[in-house]
Amino acid sequence: MKNTLLSFGAVVLVLVLSLIFSSFEIINPGERGIRVTLGQISDEVLVEGLYLKIPLVQSIVRFDVKTQKAEYESNSASKDLQSVRSIVALNYNPEPSSVGKLYADIGANYEFKIIKPALEEAIKSATAQFTAEELITKRSQVKDMITKVVTERLAKSFIDVDEISIVDFSFSPEFDKAIELKQTAEQDALRAKWDLERVKIQAQQKIETAKAEAESLRLQKQELTPELVKLRAIEKWNGVLPQVTGGATPLVSLD
Repeated sequence: MKNTLLSFGAVVLVLVLSLIFSSFEIINPGERGIRVTLGQISDEVLVEGLYLKIPLVQSIVRFDVKTQKAEYESNSASKDLQSVRSIVALNYNPEPSSVGKLYADIGANYEFKIIKPALEEAIKSATAQFTAEELITKRSQVKDMITKVVTERLAKSFIDVDEISIVDFSFSPEFDKAIELKQTAEQDALRAKWDLERVKIQAQQKIETAKAEAESLRLQKQELTPELVKLRAIEKWNGVLPQVTGGATPLVSLD
């Protein structure tokens, strides 16, 4: 009988302690809470702190209102009907003052109920307005379009959008090969253009050099006189008379 009473007392003590501990709820920094009493949601938004609740009658639902990040993958088609695989990162947070409305209208599982569908719809809508090549060259415009659609749609559901980033666009292997071949052709054409310009410049340089040489010869011919020829000959003479075999010393005219 004594053991039975001790066991019963221990059970009662555990129940009492459980009720006591379940009567309190802590809202941590970066969180908001709402009080639910027998299924009825209170209008009050609970900020950080310690709160009392009635066990089995009341509960407190906590929401993380800090910036949260999620990545989503979507398969869609471009304007030129190319298959596009998009990976987009979204930074968002529930509006701190509207977590009660968010919970009442959508529930705690709002990420999969509204955020993911809104982002997928925005991605499909944006990629359909650009060709596959434009999705690469006009990436910032695609991002702005997705951000505008997602921001407007999630604002109606009490979700603030902080930032959207396009992590990656990938296409079919056939399209990637076509882009590679196009880039190679463009590089070859550019290289050929540079070579042609180089040849033109070199040819022009040769023409200008030839003109300069011709002009120099013309000027030299104009200035050439018998006196100048004799002067050049004297300048080049080393003072040694020509050596001949046999006969007398040749006469050299002083003129």
